[in-house]
Order: sequence, then structure tokens, then C-alpha cells
Amino acid sequence: MPRGIPNAKRDETGMRYTTFTVPLAFNPKHASSTYLKSESQTLWARNAVRKGKAPLVDENPPEQRRGSQVIVIHPGSRFTRIGRASDVNPITIPSVVARKSKVPFTVAERTPLVSHPKRRTSTDGEPNEATLVDDPFDSKLSSIIISLRDRMRFYKLRITPNATKIASTFNEQFKPEKIAEHNDYQTEWIDKSCTEDILALRIVDSVESGYTVKWPIHGSNFNTRDYSSLQMILSDFEMIIESVLKDKLFIERSDYKNFSVMLVIPDFYDRAYVRELINLLIVAMGFKQICAQQESLAATYGAGISNACVVDIGAAKTSIACVDEGLVLPETRMTLSMGGDDITEFLYVLLERIKFPYREINLNQSYDWQVMEDLKSRLCTLADSDVALNLYDFIVRRPNKLTEKYGLRAYDEIILAPMCLFEPRVIEFDNKREKFHPLSQNVTEEIIAHQADYVTNAMVISTQHLMPQQQLEPTVMNVDSGNDGAAGSVEAPIEVVDIDEENKPNVSQPPPVSQAVQNQPSVPTYPGGYAIDVNFEASKLPLDVAIFNSARAAGGDEKIRKYLQAVLVIGGTALIPGMAHALESRLQAIATPLVPNMEKVQIIPPPKEVDPRVLTWKGAAVLSKMDSVSELWVSPSDWDIFGMRALKERCFYL
Repeated sequence: MPRGIPNAKRDETGMRYTTFTVPLAFNPKHASSTYLKSESQTLWARNAVRKGKAPLVDENPPEQRRGSQVIVIHPGSRFTRIGRASDVNPITIPSVVARKSKVPFTVAERTPLVSHPKRRTSTDGEPNEATLVDDPFDSKLSSIIISLRDRMRFYKLRITPNATKIASTFNEQFKPEKIAEHNDYQTEWIDKSCTEDILALRIVDSVESGYTVKWPIHGSNFNTRDYSSLQMILSDFEMIIESVLKDKLFIERSDYKNFSVMLVIPDFYDRAYVRELINLLIVAMGFKQICAQQESLAATYGAGISNACVVDIGAAKTSIACVDEGLVLPETRMTLSMGGDDITEFLYVLLERIKFPYREINLNQSYDWQVMEDLKSRLCTLADSDVALNLYDFIVRRPNKLTEKYGLRAYDEIILAPMCLFEPRVIEFDNKREKFHPLSQNVTEEIIAHQADYVTNAMVISTQHLMPQQQLEPTVMNVDSGNDGAAGSVEAPIEVVDIDEENKPNVSQPPPVSQAVQNQPSVPTYPGGYAIDVNFEASKLPLDVAIFNSARAAGGDEKIRKYLQAVLVIGGTALIPGMAHALESRLQAIATPLVPNMEKVQIIPPPKEVDPRVLTWKGAAVLSKMDSVSELWVSPSDWDIFGMRALKERCFYL
């Protein structure tokens, strides 16, 4: 304060030396403006009007079919399906990229997906098949065999004695038949003479050829175990998309601006995964606009139904969710960490026990893995009546060697392998999450994180028997934990409590975390505030129990009956013969004593002559051609301004 100016008052208005009068505050009672009070004044509407006034760029020439300017992309662990929405079937390409490496590298041993029996070695260092070490695998396998025998006795099916010994003797003595080159088609193998980055599995030896072979997608997220950076994953996935569009659909990169993209995302998704994929398609690749929808919703459109419990059995994961009138119920979503790859490897382990005649098999090699995939597709069944001592043949093609034809005798191995979905105790769940690291979590972008983003009510219901007593509430069904902390099988003890209206458990909200548990420093807090990793523990559940718990999370008994009478099974594993009956009988055994007036459980087959592996893609293609979807497209300018909020306001699932 300058000297000589005592008691000077501070000028609050800044208008001391002017004659301007400060206007009074506006009275909202007299407001008559409609600014931002109607839908037509939002940025979405302005962009739509601006788009309508823009010159047309031949979006739909008269001679083109509806949907010909829409690309439908369905990423997967083993295969990615891409095609125009106007196509009958998509182009299916393996989700793998082989890049030429300039520096030497080594390939790590593949992580075993199922338990392997431990073997002693003889004095000459060779494995001795006759002397098996007592290890948990034998007891796990014995329990599955007992379950199969009980089912066969129930259906009055004949059990062949000494079948395993008969099959082992035949397989041990079998000599393969070599097929001359002129009687066999030749496979074009890729060796070190090739210098380009490729999309192929016909590599002779990745180390010798100098190719690093990686799969950018794993389950419902990116494969962060095999990649050191997110940008490398996105680069490989961009290469997959670009190669299909250029080589199969004849769409050049300069034409991307004229095409829209319908992206199929997992039901239980990671926001970072969705954001990075849309950034890749909209920003990096420059497509015109994008719409993202969940797998279960697309599957119901493909099947032509509005309500269903969708079970998608993929290669690395199985997703379960209930769909109600075009909306995926978020609390019913579950993801099981098992799929077709587990069946393939379990079949390999079972065939090794009966002296598999192709003794040089190595699942680290892509061509040997393909041998087991072919055997799985032709041999495996879930029909109990198909169990018999049969003779099968298969072909082995290896680089720089003549093609060989083998014979194989097998008994119950063909049904025990797919039974691991219902008896998951043989699966090594701990191995599956090793070396995976989460993506960046700073992806909220003004979207509040809900508990259902990490843990759903279906998962909480499935793991209540593992929670500390402070977190337990009365449950309708209590499944025994079985081996290794995983949920038990159908035959596990089931606890039924009074289910009248007054004492019925409230399954709409997960049990609260008590203050005592939160204050214990020794108990780690996992996502959702629970003392156990609910997401991981729920991923060990048997398939039938998981479907029942997903239906329970939808609401009361009426909802359970509604969804168990409309179970839609899709994915490659749905092609296994007898899958529908096996699932129906197990679900019926669980639901009948627990749900009043429970009628017959019904498995809805896919529409006639529709491959269940492409049903989700077909549903997304149908969805992208509907007139109502015109309001759901997100343009690059919308994405630039709103980010993830654009999906929340347009696609209704965030």
C-alpha cells in the first residue's frame, strides 16, 4: 500500500474510474432460451447436419450391395475374421505375424496349459513309460475317468475292459506308411531364404530361419507376455488387417477413408484394449467411422434371437454373458481361462499315455500343433455312446521329409479331452497368467470406473465359498473348491438353503467388504475390494457351473429359467459332437434341485448351415446394415473430441 493513503479500500469491481454500471445477476426464472436443452443442439447433431451438407463421396452407388462399404473385424486368439458386411462369410486368417529378425534370438519353451505326468528315466536316460511317478495328475485324471464311467453306467453303455492296454499295444507296434511325393500335394515351407515379414505358419524352424513368430491377441486382451511394448502389438495387428484388406478384399490404404468399421469387442473387455484398437483404426489407419459392439450381442443378432445366455468357447478363453433385448447384462459376464487349446493339449497328454505312434511330435512346432488340432476336430466327442475302441488314421507333413500316414487306436481319450471343460482340475491356471503385465490403467477419460469393470456379480457368486467368513453371505449354491483352489465339478457338494421370499439371497449386489477385513494389513486387497482375486478364481470354474451362476446373476428364479432355456453355444468347440446334450444334462442336474418349476434346459443350436465359429461375425455384419445403427457411428472428429466418452454415449456399454 503506498504511503499517505490511509484506510484505502480495495477496488473489488475494477470499475472505480468509469461510469459503467455493473448489470444485475440474471434471474433464471425469466429464462426463455432453449440453448443446449434439445438433442438438436448437441455436438453429435451438429456433426450429423454437417455430414449431411457435405458432398457425397459415392457412399452407396446403386450397383453396390448394402453394407459393401462396411468392414467387419472380429479379432481372436487364433484367428481373426475380416470381411465386408455384404459378404456371406468372412475371411479367416491366423492371428500370427512372422517378422524377420536381424539379431540372433532364442524361442522360449511354450507354457504347458494342462498338467503333465512326471516320468522317471531309465539308466540310459530315456523316459520309462512303465514307471510313472506318483503325482497329482494321476488322481486328477482318475476322478475324470470315474465321472465318465458313472455317466456310461447311467446310460447303460458297455465299458470295454483292458481297452487302454489293447490300444497301447497296437500304437506301440505301429509303423507309419510313407507317401511318395507324386502321390501327395506339396506344402510350400518357408526357410531362411525368405526375407519378408509374413503371415504364415509354414516356417521350417523359426530360429534357423530368423523369424520371430508372435500372436498379438490372447484371450480378450493383447498378448503382453510375448511383446515388450504395446506399439509392437498394434503394429503386428495392423499388418494382419492391412494384408487381408489388400490381398483378399482388394482395398488399398488410400481407400480406407471411404469405409466404415464394425469392431467386435469382448463382453468383459479392458478399456485400454478397446481404446488402443479404435485409435489404431480411426487415427492410424484412417477409416471413415467406427462402431464397436460386444460379442454376445452380435451373436444374438446372428442367431436371430433377442434373449439368450451366450457361451462363446474360443481358443484361449470362454466368455459367458446374458443378453436381454439387445443389451448385454453387465453383471452376468464371466470369462473362463480355458478353451480349445486346452482340449488340444490335454488330448496330446492322453494320447501319449497310450503310446502315441508319432513319437517325434513337438507342440512347439506349428506343423505338429496342427496335427493335434486335426485329430481334435476329427476324434473328439462328448457323446457317451461314441466311446469305443476304434481305429483312426492321420497324416503328418514335415519340412524336408516324406509325408507319413499313421494309424491310431484310442478308447475313452476322445471324450476325456473335451471333458476338461467340465472338469478343469487338470488345467494349469497359474501358468496361464505368468509373465502377463497389465496395460496402462489411465484410460478413464472422464468415465467413472464401476466395480463391474473389474469384478461382476456372477464372479462374486462363483467365489463366495473361497472368501473369508467376514465377506460371506448366505448363498443358494456352494461349490466345493476341489483341487488347487479351483471350483469343483458338477458332483461337488451343493448346499441348498431356504429360498423363500424373506430369506432369498440378494444376488443383485455383491457382498460388502467388512471394515475388519479392510483393516487387516496382512490381507491383500484385490480389484473390487475383496481379499481374494475374484476374477482369477472365477476363471477356474467348470463350464456348466459358470453358466448357471451367470444366469443367477441376472435376477431371480424367473430370469434363471428364462436364460437356461435359451443357451446359445458358439465358437469352434461348439462343433464337438454331443456338446449340446452334455451341457444340457449337466445344467439340468444343477438347476432342477435349486430352481422351482425348472423345465427342461435347452441349448439353442446356431441357424441351419451356419458355422458357429463365424456366427458372431455374421451378427455384427447384420447389425452394421441396420438403419438404427446410423446413430451409433463414431467419426474421427467425435473420437478426437470425446475419446472413450464417444463410445459411452453412442454404443451403450461403457
